[in-house]
Amino acid sequence: MDNRARNVDNRVINSRAIKVIGHRNPDTDSICAAITYSNLKNILDPDHPCKPCRAGLLNRETEFVLDHFKVPVPQLYTDVSPHIRDVDIRLAKGVDGETSLRRAWMTMRDQELDTLCIVDEEQYLKGVITVKDVATANMNGMDPHILEIAKTSYQNLLDILDGTVLVGDVTGKTVEGRIIIGSGSAEQIEKSISPGDIVVVSNRAESQLAALEMDAGCIIVCASSKVSRTMQMLAEEKGCMVITTQNSTYVTGQMLSQAAPIRHYMTSGKLLTFTLHTPVEEATRVMASVRFRYFPVLDDDGKYIGVVSRRNLLNLHKKQLILVDHNEKSQAAEGIDEAEVLEIIDHHRIGTLETDGPVYFRNVPVGCTCTIIYQMYRENDVEITPTMAGLMLSAILSDTLMFRSPTCTPADERAARKLAELAGVDLEKYADDMFAHGGDVSGKTAAEVFNGDYKIFTSGDVRFGVGQGSYMMEKNRKAAQALVGPYLPQAMEKQGLDYIFYMFTDVRNSSTELLMTGAGAEELIAKTFNTTVDNGVATLPGVVSRKKQLIPSLIKAIKLEQE
Repeated sequence: MDNRARNVDNRVINSRAIKVIGHRNPDTDSICAAITYSNLKNILDPDHPCKPCRAGLLNRETEFVLDHFKVPVPQLYTDVSPHIRDVDIRLAKGVDGETSLRRAWMTMRDQELDTLCIVDEEQYLKGVITVKDVATANMNGMDPHILEIAKTSYQNLLDILDGTVLVGDVTGKTVEGRIIIGSGSAEQIEKSISPGDIVVVSNRAESQLAALEMDAGCIIVCASSKVSRTMQMLAEEKGCMVITTQNSTYVTGQMLSQAAPIRHYMTSGKLLTFTLHTPVEEATRVMASVRFRYFPVLDDDGKYIGVVSRRNLLNLHKKQLILVDHNEKSQAAEGIDEAEVLEIIDHHRIGTLETDGPVYFRNVPVGCTCTIIYQMYRENDVEITPTMAGLMLSAILSDTLMFRSPTCTPADERAARKLAELAGVDLEKYADDMFAHGGDVSGKTAAEVFNGDYKIFTSGDVRFGVGQGSYMMEKNRKAAQALVGPYLPQAMEKQGLDYIFYMFTDVRNSSTELLMTGAGAEELIAKTFNTTVDNGVATLPGVVSRKKQLIPSLIKAIKLEQE
């Protein structure tokens, strides 16, 4: 396997690593949990590599964390349904367009492949040729001008005839005449030859001389017949090439048209190609609409990789996932039903996600997923590097609002303080910097702020969304509210929800201003929290946790309304 094929193969294999992924609209815990748990799994089980992924765009708080600890952003996977990279791509090598028809057919025969992809020196796809195209070219190969029309190189003639050059130099030269079989008398041969023609002759000296006298471009002497020194000298004077072959005159005549380059017969327009990111569902639909058997696959740079067929799609490798910080289908990446979930590490309520088989499910009532992962590092006696410690610390500070959230447990705080030591940071100062960066909404659109930390929940027939932004500085909180407030009705309609609630949490004062939209949303909140809603905004002192204080109360109230 050449280096390019090996690199492509490794890329496809790497794309099948187990993906550790959080929920849509990921927060700091979702991202840091994916990174730190991937690291732990790779240490404990290097034979089954894991890689951290994300199901959405990063918020500014998480960007600050990754930048602070110099950690690359995980790869984005908004859709985990099967794609072409998840099937067994046949890494058939691309061929040069100058390849002869005969050589192309031999390649197809030897590789048991009925389609060849023609590429340039940089591996960009130029066209395809099928065994049907080769057969058609052979059956229609009656035109004596075909080698000239196709600008066939003399090197191709040597290749298919296994010939030897006695006179002349074939380097860089192409055929400039017809194919003539030099049979019959010398007079007949002279009448049929034009300057530049290729003349196929036997051992008859008069036939060879007649071709030379008529300024043939090349004489092909068959059956390994001898060519006299005098004839060779005359050919050299005339500028006529002389090639000998072991093949008979009949076989040589039959084979010559097969020297034409495949670029002359290839299909080059409107090629049906796939990329590594083409969904299998789309590829199946395309394949069903045409009669081709193999389809070229291109990489991210548009370069040729290999081919896939309908049979390849049957041998599908589902994406293998480990879910962190969520266990509800509505919060998972698109296509979760078509993926294989291996593990779930979470600290939320148990939701609606179903799996095909048993999985490792660790759900602990703590304030942060990274607290659970920290415990798993300790349980397995795995060293926690400063970088991993910094990531887990950041997640705990974010999810527990620096220990102010009612979801925070003594285990969260103990873990955070130990992780701060391992990361070599001042916990309070680092938290202030992290929240300050996370709360800055300058230059952001309403949609970007809205999606910063947003999830969709279901209670009976009611679907509702809840977002949260946590702010240390009041000016940042007010700026975010001004952006998101007018956007809520638009988001609700687009997502087909009954309600949307958005928490703007004042971390320092442990309170939340809750914005809402949806028919009956104000009445629901007023009754649930025994408060007054003023123009779509409710002030909720002491409410800082979406998971523990808002969601359970909302679900209980919605269920009561449905009874």
